[in-house]
Amino acid sequence: MSASGLRVLIIGGGFSGMSAAIQLRKAGAHVDLVEIDPGWRSYGAGISLGGATLRAFRTLGILDEFLKRGSATDGVDLYTSSGHLIAKLPTPRIAGPDVPGGGAIMRPALAEILAEATKASGTNVRLGATFESLGEGANGVRAKLSDGSELSYDLVIGADGLYSRTRGATFPDAPKPRYTGQCVWRAVLPRPAEVEHATMWLGNKVKAGVNPVSRDEIYLFVTEDRPSNDRIEPGRFLSLLREMLAPFSAPAVKAIHASLNERSRIVYRPLEALLLPRPWSKGRVVLIGDAAHATTPHLASGACIGIEDAIVLAEEIDRTETVDEGLRAFESRRWERCRMVVENSKRLGEIEITGGNQAEHAQIMRESLMALAAPI
Repeated sequence: MSASGLRVLIIGGGFSGMSAAIQLRKAGAHVDLVEIDPGWRSYGAGISLGGATLRAFRTLGILDEFLKRGSATDGVDLYTSSGHLIAKLPTPRIAGPDVPGGGAIMRPALAEILAEATKASGTNVRLGATFESLGEGANGVRAKLSDGSELSYDLVIGADGLYSRTRGATFPDAPKPRYTGQCVWRAVLPRPAEVEHATMWLGNKVKAGVNPVSRDEIYLFVTEDRPSNDRIEPGRFLSLLREMLAPFSAPAVKAIHASLNERSRIVYRPLEALLLPRPWSKGRVVLIGDAAHATTPHLASGACIGIEDAIVLAEEIDRTETVDEGLRAFESRRWERCRMVVENSKRLGEIEITGGNQAEHAQIMRESLMALAAPI
């Protein structure tokens, strides 16, 4: 069977949903993408990306645009809070010998790149719309949309994120996202000349790092243990972030501390995780990305595995005999890789919270990055 001619509805216009639209359009499917936000906006500061993500960008056809608008570099430096070098970690060039082993970009910039590629693919994008109900039809799914239309589809893809309505409608007894006991702070700052690639400083209960997101800017990320998931007023963001960085005596962190101000675009995010047990599909409705497996950022691979989901789903739907067979093949290819990222990321956070075995932490990092380098 070929995906050519299939009618597909994608619910959610984030990274995973847009990637699925791009790949399915390449295979000849007719794709409608509904996104509830009429402005199709993306929030947040920077996002760090590993080599596997850059490999996925090459498959999607957006790597060149990412390299123009983001930053790609080799290696990660680890320091103590006082600035003593611990290690220089290599980042293998997974995307090819011509592409650095990692990188970063502003989230809105990546969303814009993917949106441009989605529109160029011929996907029918419907903004300010979502689904009202999904029901089994004679040969697929009957979808009633919030704009009043009612259409039949051969396949519906739920790519609507951590708090997925599609997951709730399809699997009403599914587990809910759980707070992990950590949060991450992010900010955007001018890029100092000495920041050439990703750099981290490991403090007591606080981990700080920077990564270039363009020629002119870096983004700062700070991971903090926070036992309860309490709301923090945005007016306190700047003072709290400065307070967390104050104990670091490394000159580079002191300079970052001094440069933080009201224009630093500070973002606070409690870290939540979810791993939906198999199956990820019911009938002709399938979940991808954070809707099925939301992870913490400890392996910088949340966006990666969601985009990979989209690529693999399109491949399997295009090559198997039936849609149902394609969904089973998709899940078989994706389960272990996504489980590994979610559970290993969670364990890394637990070790950081408890001050656990650093050798175990290093081993999990090495094994996870080796697994991510493997073909999908």
